[in-house]
Amino acid sequence: MILGGEAVERLTTLGIAVNLVTYMTATMHLGNATSANTVTNFLGTSFMLCLLGGFIADTFLGRYLTIAIFAAVQAAGVTILTISTIIPSLRPPRCTAESPPHCAPATEFQLTILYIALYTTALGTGGLKSSVSGFGSDQFDESNRNERAQMTNFFNWFFFFISIGSLAAVTILVYIQDNMGRQWGYGICACAIVAGLVVFVSGTRRYRFKKLVGSPLTQIATVFVTAWRKRRLDLPSDSSFLFDIDDFGDQGHGKNKKQKLPRSKQFRFLDKAAIKEGEKGAAITMMNKWNISTLTDVEEVKMVIRMLPIWATNIMFWTVYAQMTTFSVSQATTMDRRIGKSFQIPAASLTVFFVGSILLTVPIYDRLIVPVARKLLKNPQGLTPLQRIGVGLVLSILAMVAAALTELKRLDVASSNGLANINDPTTEVPLNVFWLIPQFFLVGSGEAFTYIGQLDFFLRECPKGMKTMSTGLFLSTLSLGFFVSSFLVTIVHKITGDKPWLADNLNKGKLYNFYWLLAILSALNLGVYLLCAKWYVYKEKRFAEEGIELEESEMVCHA
Repeated sequence: MILGGEAVERLTTLGIAVNLVTYMTATMHLGNATSANTVTNFLGTSFMLCLLGGFIADTFLGRYLTIAIFAAVQAAGVTILTISTIIPSLRPPRCTAESPPHCAPATEFQLTILYIALYTTALGTGGLKSSVSGFGSDQFDESNRNERAQMTNFFNWFFFFISIGSLAAVTILVYIQDNMGRQWGYGICACAIVAGLVVFVSGTRRYRFKKLVGSPLTQIATVFVTAWRKRRLDLPSDSSFLFDIDDFGDQGHGKNKKQKLPRSKQFRFLDKAAIKEGEKGAAITMMNKWNISTLTDVEEVKMVIRMLPIWATNIMFWTVYAQMTTFSVSQATTMDRRIGKSFQIPAASLTVFFVGSILLTVPIYDRLIVPVARKLLKNPQGLTPLQRIGVGLVLSILAMVAAALTELKRLDVASSNGLANINDPTTEVPLNVFWLIPQFFLVGSGEAFTYIGQLDFFLRECPKGMKTMSTGLFLSTLSLGFFVSSFLVTIVHKITGDKPWLADNLNKGKLYNFYWLLAILSALNLGVYLLCAKWYVYKEKRFAEEGIELEESEMVCHA
């Protein structure tokens, strides 16, 4: 019942995103650069709003109500999108033989309705995605050995349902959109969300609910605010003069009690948040967390800060990833997509090779790479999370090199067939669309390494009291990756205005230069990442050096 919500969320979000660039160019008559930015801004906003959804769930509504409410919001957004494709006045007239070279683009009113639909959908996606996995894990008691095993099985099914939703979106749903009409494709999404919501709510009496524990974002904010307020105070060298969880006495014992952390030497200015002022007792100071923080709370925030360099250098991968739903789809629309005499592959369905490569890479890694890595690296896990991320970043560089070479090949075929000077951007270049497979495959394989590596890293390294932060940090790298893509497209399009790299007619542009630019930026990012990864010390190793044992629940999580 819970997994159904995630499946329809992935079906809807990906079903809209992978084919949105063709809708913006072919139906709304916007340029390639503007269309690409619309897609990346939509996806970036969807993932960024996961932080808002997580904050609302942890602080106010709880995960159950957050899922139910935001699923309804997503259904409303997709319904508006469906209506906008049905009513003729909400989209520009079709191009005809008598149309000028540049067909009339969508009006401001038409785009406003479209953006309302997209960003209402994005809001629903953010709230839904932020809580489904957490609410699913709430159904299992980690202190029970059998239920821990069941939770592992749940997350296996979680990945399976995501994959099924993705495959259905890039195959069946895209085919329906291209051949039966967008209104049918988006209408199916709206109905699927409503059906998923009904199924989810029908299980209400069977669910387990956990008490609200507050958002980790609040903890981070209180530590910084309190440290700033006490910036003029002298920092004591003796930790006993700092407020910590021991000062609570017998309060807080139980499952949710935090593990006491020792005072570290880095970022000492934050320690001022734990300074005890005057003669106030713990019973008074703990009543207002904006006046004082425990030393353990401060150390947990420091742990998050240490992760930020790794977090920042992961963003570039998702900038490369964004091209698979934008310019790579635009490339596919200009190429020969026929199989046999009658069937034509929808351009957006090329992403099936992307999804397929993910599903292929995971078992290859598990069955072939891990055993070899165990012997060579003497690591029972095979590759560490940071090593897996590094492999993904390398594959993203190779993907952009492959994309640039394929685009050069496509332009060469277009030129040799006299198509370079034709104004119609839909003119088919006699080059098989399967030339695009390498770039889709490399990015997909890269995601299999980076996605799981990132998730493992953030789950492993986030402090016990801030586990929900791990998902937020991970999803924010996706969000910022899409926004960086939009920023780069805007800058490149503006700088190359007279001879645009990202022309509306790809046969007259230099898209390959944009791919080369991404390859160079990704290579530079990889260099910075390697330095950050070398500097980073895993929490388990750091604790071992300081004589601290991880609690059993954390060891299980790592396993």
